[in-house]
Parts: sequence; structure tokens; C-alpha cells
Amino acid sequence: MKSVQICLTIAVLVLASSLASASDPGPLQDFCVAINDTKNGVFVNGKFCKDPKLANANDFFFKGLNKPGNTSNSVGSKVTAVNVQQILGLNTLGISLARIDFAPKGLNPPHTHPRATEILVVEEGTLFVGFVTSNTDNRLFTKVLNKGDVFVFPIGLIHFQLNVGDGNAVAFAGLSSQNPGVITIANAVFGSNPPISPEVLTKAFQVDKNVVNYLHKQFWSDNN
Repeated sequence: MKSVQICLTIAVLVLASSLASASDPGPLQDFCVAINDTKNGVFVNGKFCKDPKLANANDFFFKGLNKPGNTSNSVGSKVTAVNVQQILGLNTLGISLARIDFAPKGLNPPHTHPRATEILVVEEGTLFVGFVTSNTDNRLFTKVLNKGDVFVFPIGLIHFQLNVGDGNAVAFAGLSSQNPGVITIANAVFGSNPPISPEVLTKAFQVDKNVVNYLHKQFWSDNN
């Protein structure tokens, strides 16, 4: 009898969870323009929202994505993000955009977006792109993209883009989050503050401590 009661309890919990997941996950209003006013705003998904009656067209506007980014850094690329920090009206809408400029041989280093899938379209030039699947397969998917080509990087996976053409390259990326986040692997591992213990990194990468110390001393530039 006791086992029957347990089974019935589990069945009820499963049914309740399935009903809960069937609820509407979408926004319950047209928009929720972000503000930094903690007194009069309503906190929603990481941002405070202004009264919808006070919203205006500028809350949904960004100017200047036609301008090339400055690629004069050690990796030869520049990411110009257009997320909820730049367009406050993106708050709760689950989408953002980025322009990526590449100098000849420029690289957008291996990185992840913890909160977004990325879809990339090449506007100019030729890019070699790829992503790596999670453990334990760690499969590498790569493709050479030309103008007009599109490639998708699944959420959370390490990916990169390298300009393999002779001239500059430009790409635009759509991301499935208002604030996708970015973790550049080399910067995070060897440029953290404070530094990760050499004992951890020597064992993780199976290299000599002098190699780790050398990498810790490098200037890890940010292309964002």
C-alpha cells in the first residue's frame, strides 16, 4: 500500500510540473524599457523598468552600426555590441546584435556566450569559423564563410572567427539574449583578477610552471 502511495505522489508531482511548464513564458506587456531608477522602477530580469507611458522612440534606437570598429589591438578585431546596455528597450525581449570588424588575419578569440545562441552572417571578406562541443566528445565543427554566408554557434559552446582573407572583414551576429555575456577563454584563464593559482593551471594544462607564469604576464587585450 505504501509503495502505491509513493507512486501516486510521484505521478502527481510529474503532472504538476508538466502543467507548470505549459504556462506562457512570454512577456505580459508590450515592452519593459530598462532604467537605472531604483525608486520608481519595477525590477524585471536584471533591470528596472520605466512606466510604459514614459517610453519613447529613442528607447528602441541605436545609431552608428555602419561605422567600422577599431581593430588596432593585439588580436586584430573589434566587437561592437548592441544589447540592453545600448538599447534599453531590449529589456525582456530576449535578443541582441553585434558587429564584428576584422583586420587582415584578425581573430575574434575563442569565447563563449553563456546565455545565448549566436547566428553570424558575413557582410564582407572571408572568415574561418568554428565551435567545439562539450565534454567528452569535444568535436570541432569548422567552416570557411564568404560574403552572405551564415553560421550558427550553439549556446554556451566555445567558438571563434578568423579572417583568412587578404583584406578587412565584417560580420554581424544576432544573439538570443538581451544580455548574452561573453567569456573569452584566454583572458578568463590567464588574465583573471586575482590570478588563478599556477598549481591549478600547470596540472590542468599539463605544462611547466614557467609556461603558466609567462602566460600570466601577457597583456590580454579585450576586443569588446
